Order: sequence, then C-alpha cells, then structure tokens
Amino acid sequence: MPDLALPGAGESSAEKSAGFRSGSPSGNRTRLPAVDRLLATPELAELATQVGIRLVTRAVQQVLAQHRAAILGGASIPSNEALVAQTLLHSSQARESRLRQVFNLSGTVIHTNLGRALLSDEAIDAVGVAMRSFTALEYDIASGARGDRDDIVEELLCDLTGAEGATVVNNNAAAVLLVLKALGARKEAVISRGELIEIGGAFRLPDIMKAAGCKLVEVGTTNRTHARDYEEGCGAKSGLILKAHWSNYAITGFIAQVNDATLSQIAHARGIPYVVDLGAGALIDLAAYGLPHEPLPQDSLAAGADVVTFSGDKLLGGPQAGLIVGRRAAIEKIRKDPLKRALRVSKLTMAALEATLRIYASGHQLESRLPTLALLTRQRSNIRAACDRMAASISRAVTPDFAVSVEECASQIGSGSMPAERLPSAALVLRAAGKASGRAIQRLQACLRALPMPVIGRISDGALWLDLRCLLPAEESAFVKNLEGFRLE
Repeated sequence: MPDLALPGAGESSAEKSAGFRSGSPSGNRTRLPAVDRLLATPELAELATQVGIRLVTRAVQQVLAQHRAAILGGASIPSNEALVAQTLLHSSQARESRLRQVFNLSGTVIHTNLGRALLSDEAIDAVGVAMRSFTALEYDIASGARGDRDDIVEELLCDLTGAEGATVVNNNAAAVLLVLKALGARKEAVISRGELIEIGGAFRLPDIMKAAGCKLVEVGTTNRTHARDYEEGCGAKSGLILKAHWSNYAITGFIAQVNDATLSQIAHARGIPYVVDLGAGALIDLAAYGLPHEPLPQDSLAAGADVVTFSGDKLLGGPQAGLIVGRRAAIEKIRKDPLKRALRVSKLTMAALEATLRIYASGHQLESRLPTLALLTRQRSNIRAACDRMAASISRAVTPDFAVSVEECASQIGSGSMPAERLPSAALVLRAAGKASGRAIQRLQACLRALPMPVIGRISDGALWLDLRCLLPAEESAFVKNLEGFRLE
C-alpha cells in the first residue's frame, strides 16, 4: 500500500492544545483517530487512488472537525466505520458540480436563476466541436490573415434583421453599456421617465448610463411621454435618444409612448443616433405560433433606429450574449471602443450563437429544433396529459402527508419577456393534510430540492405547484426514478 500520509496529517497543534492527546484525561474520553489512520483504511486508500489524496485528506479533516466540536458538546465518539462512511459521502458531495441539473417545474420557462434558454442540439454539437478543436475564431482562412470573431455571425444577423452591421458582447446589459459609452459618453442621453427600468440583479438603467459616462435626461412622465417631450429634452449637448423596452413589468391604462419612426426622425433632425434596447430578443413574429407579439429588431431598424440591442438567451433561444445590430457607421464606432474587447465572447458562445442563428435563417421546423420555442408553444392538453401520467408517482412519494391533484394553471415566459402575459398550463398541486400547512409545504419543497436531481416548484395559495410545461415526455422516466430517493424529513 502506498504511503498516504501528508505533512500534518496526524495530530494537529489544535488537537493537542484542546486536550486530544492520548495521555490526557480528556483525551481518554474524547480521542478521535488521527487523519493518517483513517486514510490507511482500505476504503479510503482505494478512494485516494481514484480521486487523489488531497481531496480525501480534506474530507477526513472536515469530518473529524465536525465530530470534535460535537464531542466537546457532549456527543459520543463515533466508530471508525462511521467516520469512514461519512468521509466517503463527504468526498462524493465535494466532487459534485455546483452547476446542478434540476427539474424546472416552476412554471417559468426562461428562468434566469435556472440558466434561461435551453440550447438546440445543433448548438450543443457546435459547442462540442469548438471545445475539442482549434477553430478559426479570429483567422481568415481564405487570406491567411487575422480575422474578426464578429465575422462568424455578422452576416447571419444582418440577413435576419436587415442591419448593415452587427457585433456581439457577453450579455445585453453589456451591450447597452457599450453602446452608450461608444456613442454617448460625455453627452446627454434622452429617455422617457417611464423607461428607466430596473431588472433582476439590480441592473438599473440610470446606473448603466452613469457608468457609460452619459448624463441622464428624463422626459415625459411615468405613464405618458409624447414626441414634444423628446423634442424639448434634446439640446446642444444631446448625444443620443434611447428607448428601453419594459422588462419585468407592464404599464396599462392611461398611457402614451412614441413609436420608433417618430423618435428616429427627432434624433436624426438633430444629428444624433436613435438607440433601441429590446432586451428579450425575438427574431420571429411569435404571434404566428400562438404567442403574444414581441417587438422585433428588424422592425425597429426598418423604422429608422440606428442601433438595436437584444439578448441571445431569452426568446432567441441561444447562448448568453448581447447582440448589437444597426447602421454600419454606428457599429464600427462601437466595435472600435476599447471596452468592446473586455466584453467580447468566447469561441463557445460564438459556436452556439452561430448554430442558433442558422436555424432561424433556414426557417425550417423552428418549433422542433429550438427547445425554448417548443416549451413556450406546448399546449395545455399535452401538459395535462403529462400531469395525469405523473400523478400516481408523486402521490406514492408524498402521501399520506399531502394530497395531490391535477389542476389548470398559467406559466410565464420569464426573464422580463412579456411580463404581463401568461401561458395556459397544468400542474400537479400538493396540499398538506392537517394543521400548520404552511410549514409543511416549505418542508416538502426543501425535501424535493434535496433529491439527487432537485425538483424546483413554486408555492402559491398555500400549496406547492409543479407545473409540468418544462417536463418533456422523454424526461418522465428519469423524473419517476428520481422520486425513488424522496424522503420527507
């Protein structure tokens, strides 16, 4: 057997000073085995050869530290067998990825906290090739000279949106920041007061303007802004007019907004650019798929916008990216800004984005090739049938403490996309039997999150709702098997 001991793997000075020496009275009562003794056991010695001595040593030290504190509090000394078993479990947990795969039964399709859009098989394959291979990321194969990574997707983006030029950064917040800095630094940025948005993660548009070096000029009111407000707000120091699509909220009732064509005319009459931040980033008319209409970058550009920014990992169904499209002169100025290099994307993002855009360019079978679009367009009858198939498995796991029913509900698109819109769906609804139902539901939710593959639902009206919109038929057997490990604690 190889020597598994590391420097300091035996008794520590802390152990000695705390009275854990074999000759001390307290040591006779609370003596734990030395680290190297546990490492020498057959089970841990074999594990060390598989995963490395350092990882196992650290696991042993942490297990012993936990028991040392417990013993000082009056707990009994565990057996060596128990310590070894706990070390094996601790080592296994330490090797698990923190980027855990989960079942998204929250009812939110494009869930920011759960990774937003799912990528297509074509995008996944493209990323795999890029990871395994050298790629022509910034290399012009025809000339043998250095190229530009934007060349990979620029033509596709221009064809799809009607833009003259395009560039890509790592998310849409970065896109807005870069555009504002490149086109409006040390100048005034004119925007409607009703569009000074804040979205998840404390992204606040006024803060982004300040970081970009722009001076914010608010015009209009929260619910109504007119063309004359923009005209009066523009002056000698104006650098651009910005329109921001509402995210995560909606204003209804007595409202007024100015359209792209009018705003572009106001901006161009003063020799400044008109910039539109669309956020969600649809490239197709979603109304054709039974979904609410979402503004399209091609429509804003056709109406006269100089630059449009939008996300790659929301309605587009691609990787996280900020897409910037617009007139050639504006795009070139943005591309030359020093901040652009700091915000550029990797070859993996480019590979996934190009594959996603090629699907759109083909116009062929988008619903079956784009997972996010497939989930958004899934019919309630299909989802309810899935609930009927899964109800018995859920019931076996949670009864008699909880009752399970199949009920209609409404999913949401998520990530600031169409915040007021809901999608007809169905869910398994778990309600607690007896008193203290609120605490019981919280406990149930925690237990489902503790499964080998965590199950993420949502609590509403005193019940736990498992919306099955994002559980596809191919995943149902894995979901049932995952429930075998359920324990209500």
